[in-house]
Amino acid sequence: MKNRILTLWVLITLLAATSCRTSGPGTPARTVAEFFSKYENRSGFKATDWSAGLTTRLLLLKLGNLGGDNELTQVLSSVRSVKVLTFSPTSNSAKSLVAEGLNKEVDGLLANERYSPLPVASEAGTAVMRYSARQQGDRVKEVVATGNVQGAPESFMLVSVSGDFTQSQLDRLVKFLPGVAGELAK
Repeated sequence: MKNRILTLWVLITLLAATSCRTSGPGTPARTVAEFFSKYENRSGFKATDWSAGLTTRLLLLKLGNLGGDNELTQVLSSVRSVKVLTFSPTSNSAKSLVAEGLNKEVDGLLANERYSPLPVASEAGTAVMRYSARQQGDRVKEVVATGNVQGAPESFMLVSVSGDFTQSQLDRLVKFLPGVAGELAK
């Protein structure tokens, strides 16, 4: 009897653990990079991928200078790449993809890949976003933000910023991102 209860408990635990990752069409992505690859060429999705080349650094520095903040300029110079994936649904089934599929799939892969959720309060007039970070020692190597496209509450946006950030630089970056999320998605 105890073995049956233990077996049933293990089965339920495994089903619960995999249920967050079974949302979305097809096989759930296991990493942020797989998520981008899975959706970037699908209808309704728009992907932007910036490597840390000269043009990107100039754009980021321009955005940083708009804030007039030297610390922000240092943060932006630590950025290696920025990837943005947006989706604005035009039908009821597409809306349910956002509500039930995309967000759950991202939540599952972030938990699976051991990203740490960041407690960040949104400021008035900026996009509402949730943040997670992946660290290596005391350095932050990637920040992932999920939310909506500004002005489209039923939409989806995923922003991945890779670099080499200190904790204070991370704090400054997550304050900066909501204000430029719309610019990043263009």
